[in-house]
Amino acid sequence: MRKQHIVVGMSGGVDSAVTALLLKQQGYEVTGLFMKNWEDDDDSEYCSSRQDLIDAVSVADTIGVPIEAVNFAKEYKDRVFSYFLREYEAGRTPNPDILCNSEIKFKAFLDHAIRLGADKIATGHYAKVREQDGSYQLLKADDHSKDQSYFLHRLNQLQLSKSMFPLGDIPKSKVREIAHQHNLSNAAKKDSTGICFIGERPFREFLNRYLPTKPGDMVTPEGKVMGQHMGLSFYTYGQRQGLGIGGGKESSGEPWFVAGKDMTNNRLIVVQGHDHPALLDPELDALDMHWISGHAPDVSRAFAAKTRYRQQDAACRISITSNDSAHFTFDEAQWAVTPGQSVVAYDGDVCLGGGIIK
Repeated sequence: MRKQHIVVGMSGGVDSAVTALLLKQQGYEVTGLFMKNWEDDDDSEYCSSRQDLIDAVSVADTIGVPIEAVNFAKEYKDRVFSYFLREYEAGRTPNPDILCNSEIKFKAFLDHAIRLGADKIATGHYAKVREQDGSYQLLKADDHSKDQSYFLHRLNQLQLSKSMFPLGDIPKSKVREIAHQHNLSNAAKKDSTGICFIGERPFREFLNRYLPTKPGDMVTPEGKVMGQHMGLSFYTYGQRQGLGIGGGKESSGEPWFVAGKDMTNNRLIVVQGHDHPALLDPELDALDMHWISGHAPDVSRAFAAKTRYRQQDAACRISITSNDSAHFTFDEAQWAVTPGQSVVAYDGDVCLGGGIIK
């Protein structure tokens, strides 16, 4: 009987290495695929793709699986990076990792893997896939502290039917343990926290290369000028660092936060205090909604949602406002709801889908 052929996206990190190892142990025919998706300044100290490829090849050799490298830099630039810049220019804060998953890892990579004769692809994401009555569900990982279903919420039925996430029921500590036991050279390699394929670089400096600075006033909601900003694209809602305004004599000494952008007058709205009412929103509108099942859920029930990755699920009600938009009303006001970021809906551990915060 022919072994199922699984192509594993190997990034050079420990998660994808253990993914390949586990699948090989389970008897699959495994091929590693290293994706190179960024070329603009590949020689810089922040772009680790050369070292990542060396690490991926090294662990593939240890595990005993073939590996090849593929370049998706053009697709990444066309499908992800150009959108990323357009959103920043419009004053919004996009989440490139989400688009990168739906457009590169589970589209360009999946297509390439199928051409290589793969039955399925696998990645080191912490999430789970379940088939129920011919429909595929995306579930949270057992290790909720590492769960990455938020970043995968734009996957469709076809993509999920072809995807495996072997780490979904393994805690991160156990993954490192497995890597050490099998002498994988990247067992202790630290997790990358940078933007999908762009790496861990000083973000403002990076953005500055692609977007013009357009200084203007930082003002309170009442219109009092508190300082100068370098361009609205370079700030995000809830941002505290890098504003350069102190407490001031007449103020409470509490930190300042970005609470809004007046694009028309090029003004950055700032408020003082983490719990300022301008930072709290009980509801939001979401555009470009994507439902994993292919249709909206029965919205007569209560659900939960998160408006940023590192956040507890928040109880909410959802109303469908059109084919691709929805309105979310939360039981408790949410902090620094950020236009351009994603709101992702859950029914318990099942990720239902999500959309872009208006």
